[in-house]
Amino acid sequence: MADNTTDVFQENRVDAQHWPKENQWQQTEADRQEMLKTCKENAAGDPELRRAQSPEERTKARIGHHSEAAAGIPAILKTMQYGVDEMGVDHTVKTLLKINQKDGFDCQSCAWPSPDGKRHMAEFCENGAKAVASEATTRRVTPEFFQKWSLDQLAGQSDHWLNEQGRITHPMILRAGRRYYEPIEWTDAFALIGEELNRLASPDEAAFYTSGRTSNEAAFLYQLFARQFGTNNLPDCSNMCHESSGTALVESIGVGKSTVTFSDFDKTDLIFIIGQNPGTNHPRMLTTLEHAKRNGAKIIAINPLPEVGLMRVKNPNPQEYPNPLTYPVDLVVGKGFKLADLFLQVRVNGDVAVLKGIMKGILEEEDRRPGQVLAHEFIKQYTAGFDDFAADLRRTNWEEIVEQGGVPKDRIVEAAQMMAAAKRMIGCWAMGLTQHKNGVDNVQAAINLLLLGGHMGRPGAGACCIRGHSNVQGDRTMGVWERMPKGFLDVLGREFNFTPPSKHGCDTVDTIKAMHHRAVKVFFAMGGNFLSATPDTCYTAEALRRCRLTAHVSIKLNRAHLVTGEQALILPCLGRSEKDRQAAGEQFVTVEDALNVISSSRGVIEPASPHLLSEPAIVAGLAKATLGKRSTVDWDALVANYDRIRDHISHVIPGFENFNQRIHADIFYLPNAARNRVFKTKTGKANFVVHQIPHHNLKPGEFLMTTIRSHDQFNTTIYGLNDRYRGVYGGRRVVFLNAEDLKEAGLSSGQLVDIISRFNDEQRIACHFQVVPYEIPRRCAATYYPETNVLVPVSSVADKSNTPVYKSIRVVLRSSQQQSA
Repeated sequence: MADNTTDVFQENRVDAQHWPKENQWQQTEADRQEMLKTCKENAAGDPELRRAQSPEERTKARIGHHSEAAAGIPAILKTMQYGVDEMGVDHTVKTLLKINQKDGFDCQSCAWPSPDGKRHMAEFCENGAKAVASEATTRRVTPEFFQKWSLDQLAGQSDHWLNEQGRITHPMILRAGRRYYEPIEWTDAFALIGEELNRLASPDEAAFYTSGRTSNEAAFLYQLFARQFGTNNLPDCSNMCHESSGTALVESIGVGKSTVTFSDFDKTDLIFIIGQNPGTNHPRMLTTLEHAKRNGAKIIAINPLPEVGLMRVKNPNPQEYPNPLTYPVDLVVGKGFKLADLFLQVRVNGDVAVLKGIMKGILEEEDRRPGQVLAHEFIKQYTAGFDDFAADLRRTNWEEIVEQGGVPKDRIVEAAQMMAAAKRMIGCWAMGLTQHKNGVDNVQAAINLLLLGGHMGRPGAGACCIRGHSNVQGDRTMGVWERMPKGFLDVLGREFNFTPPSKHGCDTVDTIKAMHHRAVKVFFAMGGNFLSATPDTCYTAEALRRCRLTAHVSIKLNRAHLVTGEQALILPCLGRSEKDRQAAGEQFVTVEDALNVISSSRGVIEPASPHLLSEPAIVAGLAKATLGKRSTVDWDALVANYDRIRDHISHVIPGFENFNQRIHADIFYLPNAARNRVFKTKTGKANFVVHQIPHHNLKPGEFLMTTIRSHDQFNTTIYGLNDRYRGVYGGRRVVFLNAEDLKEAGLSSGQLVDIISRFNDEQRIACHFQVVPYEIPRRCAATYYPETNVLVPVSSVADKSNTPVYKSIRVVLRSSQQQSA
């Protein structure tokens, strides 16, 4: 699509990525001692810190058969069972048929897009259905529930149990020194927050966190309120997942988003999927991959674990099946449709090595067939840095590539030949690339690979950054970022007649450190489960406890409600599936998916409680109670009719011109300069970037551990205790290890071990995990998130992006019977 807009946001974002981080907290000796103290208290079993973690399981998980193909009949049965159990037959039918429909609501889970044009009746997957059923459940958490359950009793329950209790029906307060939440009126809750905010010595003593479920309209109001209050402390969940992608993409191609459209998958020759598990985390993507394969595309999967969703799929939707006559038989007894043509089982964080090997193989193929492999005209006209990049590849030896990547040379060369032959290639990745110390390098290595073949800015080719939460990308587009560029702030200030603060704010990691320093005293979270999602669980818990006030906008109970500041609020909001009635009538909101598509979302069922407010209404109530006459915004008018919010968005954010007219008519794509081979980088071109292969140099007995999701969860929300794709049933505290490593370490299948992470001279511990032999590379380990977030040091972050290193944690194992050293 044409990009005819003057993109103030993108033009300034390039420089913004390189601004010094004024609020980056540097660790002093006193801080280090505090860190060590917290580590020791956790190891000693401090009860306050243990409350921050999901309790240990009473019984072992059962290890059994794992699925041979993703989706299929088990997905159908699980979808219906979970839906009916949670919300009954009527709501199950009513909600599922409206998920991802243009006249319905956007799925609450992943950010994978729906088809641009005609959509099928069932535009949802198993995990999306679980997310809807969890939100639309008939179970309720009332004030009477909180009278019965104290903080200590709730802390003794699992994350799964907390989620299963149902929807919170009233705003609740935990008063200083109390152990039970009590109901509070909305006006009193807003007044309390306003009072606490207004007595801060500086607006920067508050932080306003955002999760990826927040709508565009709510996110725009939220960042507007924070900046009118006077701070850019706007940490969000993107800081923890794809900040490395945004940083890498802006440096390499000038735009921090995917460059492909949905239709490009129907036109491509080759798709490489790296550091991503679509079967569990983005199941609707499997349909897109199946269509691409049926159109002649090939798929290369690069991942430490051979995930079922990378290998085979049984599409449970009969409308998607090419042969309706054989559909029932194939669904029951068939092996499923093959996805990956080539699987490269890389070591944890061996991605740069393997990608450099593939690119070295492509250069060697170019040497054999000069002028026939590389996209010479594209490289000459549109890129910078190729000569230095190619020289580095030629200097890199194959021994280092194979040793650090863990993939045999012949397999890497096979991938190189497939990529060299592709005329149109799409590169997909997720957090398996981003959450490492060298996460930015990982993403840029994938972009280098695309640039070699000119796979940027033409049909069927480009970069596809797979966002994990439904509107995490939209939140950032709306201005939820601690370092928004000057161009955005200037336009926002003119639109609302105020001067936004220019000092950079705190991202998520810096916010945790600032709370621990007592430099942030009020923490407000718009959605999410901050405690469980963040790194270094015990340190984060202590940071939250040092606040004067913590407040969470939520729909259901989570562990972040149990470890609080001196006072705490739970503010229940409408779910996305629920009707949003305001003064001007029923309203809808909008979201942005992983491919830059803006679509509408309107609820279809009655709210779980008459005491719920919408997210925009909560922001407005917060703003009025805090700012009063200081605000230049008519908050009531904006909440009465969300069209007015969208009018302001259209004036402030490029690409949203005539927002209301366009969104009332259909979906639309945002402009993307790189899609048109316009690269808004410092060189004015797409940049090849040279990276060194990381060496981990593990000591004897050490493993490099990565965190993963089970098939029965979405982010920190646990729907059940089974992971049929990996053959784990009835439990989550497991550690997957190579069978040869078990033998060498003297461990046995099912044995309980404690996992100890090592970072600098700090040790963190997670107790009682069951050993599970698995097809994973030697010296690598995998555990479920968030149970092992306690092992992720808050100061172990990716270079440049400050993203926590959830995917490469240096650990040792010991028998659970042994005592701490």
